[in-house]
Amino acid sequence: MIPSFGFGDVLPPFVGPDATGAQQPRSPYAASPEDMVSAFCVSPERAAILRGLFGFRAELRANGFNHGFQWIDGSFVENCEAVNGRPPGDVDVVSLLHRPVAVRDVDRWVQFVHDRQGTLFNAEWAKATFRCDGYFIDLDAPSQNVARTCAYWVNLFSHQRATFRWKGLVELPFAVDDAAALAMIEERQDAW
Repeated sequence: MIPSFGFGDVLPPFVGPDATGAQQPRSPYAASPEDMVSAFCVSPERAAILRGLFGFRAELRANGFNHGFQWIDGSFVENCEAVNGRPPGDVDVVSLLHRPVAVRDVDRWVQFVHDRQGTLFNAEWAKATFRCDGYFIDLDAPSQNVARTCAYWVNLFSHQRATFRWKGLVELPFAVDDAAALAMIEERQDAW
C-alpha cells in the first residue's frame, strides 16, 4: 500500500500514531508495479518516467537478475508538481539484487560488473537511457557491506534533499511481471 502524500507533500515515513507499531504501515512501503502506476501515473511526464523504470527493470532481467527488490524515491514519490510547480525529471532507484546464478562466484562477478561499468552499473547511463537515477546493492556481498550500503541509501533517501524533511519511500518487488502495469500506463494515457 502506498499512502497519500502527507505533511510537505511527501510520502509519510509511517502511517498512524506510532512509528514503532508492528501493525502500522511504514516506509519502505511494499507496492506492486500496478500500485506504482495507480499512485504516481498522473501526467504524461510521470507516465514516461514509469515506462523508463519498467524498461530499466527489463534490462536488469535481460542481464540475468531475477531476485531482490528496488527502493523507489526522489521527487517522483513526492508531489513536486504542487511544491515545485514542475513534474519530476526522473526516478531514483536503488536495486537490491542477488547476483545472476551464472556469476555468483567472486571472479565471475567482478568480470560481469567490469563488463557493464559503463552501462548497467552507471547511474548516468541509466538516467539517460531510462530516466532512472539508478544505483545497485549486491545482496550476495558480505553481510557487513550490505548492511552499511543499505544504511547509506536509507539515510539518504529518507530525507528530502532541500528541506531535510523526513519522508517515506516505496519498495517494489523484482521477481514480478510488469506487463499489467505497462498496460495500465497506456490506458491512462489514452484517457488524457
